[in-house]
Amino acid sequence: MMKRSKVQMPSAQEDRAITAAAKLDPDAQPLTGQQLKAMVPMKALRGRPRSENKKRLVSVRYSPEVIDYFKSTGDGWQSLMDTVLRQYVARHSRSA
Repeated sequence: MMKRSKVQMPSAQEDRAITAAAKLDPDAQPLTGQQLKAMVPMKALRGRPRSENKKRLVSVRYSPEVIDYFKSTGDGWQSLMDTVLRQYVARHSRSA
């Protein structure tokens, strides 16, 4: 079994020395208050950006040849199916 080492926090004097050394490094300058305010939690950056065009999740069955055709078009085949269906709806919608 591996022995876990304990983290030892620096003393106040060691912390001041570390901070002073870091301030001398031009590539490691402390963040300004404005930079800290502009920071966003990493959790907020995860995942796909929210779309203004919300899509709904549905379960639907298509003929194998329809699925095979769209899959053969490569990556983005589901978006292509959506585009084709939206074009169909636009052409066949009744204008009031």
